[in-house]
Amino acid sequence: MDQPVGVAAPIAAFFATVGFAALAICGFGFTSLLTDTDVLSAPGLGQGSGIAAMILCAAVFAGTEYGAVRRRRYPAAAWVMIATLAAYLVGVFVGGAVTGVDAASAAAVAGEFALSWYALVLALTSVAAAWAGIALHRTRARRPEWPWEHDEDDE
Repeated sequence: MDQPVGVAAPIAAFFATVGFAALAICGFGFTSLLTDTDVLSAPGLGQGSGIAAMILCAAVFAGTEYGAVRRRRYPAAAWVMIATLAAYLVGVFVGGAVTGVDAASAAAVAGEFALSWYALVLALTSVAAAWAGIALHRTRARRPEWPWEHDEDDE
């Protein structure tokens, strides 16, 4: 299976992970602005739950994306999305429990998130970033060059 390789798999997965995190945070911000709601809203929940959820889902995205990039199959982006969304929900629950919110409230907040516009934003950003990482590895991507950087023998 000697296929031409573009960007190395670990680097493609890293760039996809950074892109995912940036897109998700930006998407959450714009969704909050447009809907005039909080990403996670519960009395006493605090910011710890959201931070824990974002860290966990970014870590799960990175791990599953690396596997998807190595497989070189675009449908694997759907599995990355499912794992990332599940990790965010687990992160909300665990982060809520760690910050002192009772388990029922933490589960309710996770359920509310799962049925919100924010879950759609997270799903779309994760599948788009996963697809981009796979494409970066599959294609013969290389650094940009100016015309004068080419050898004259290549003409």
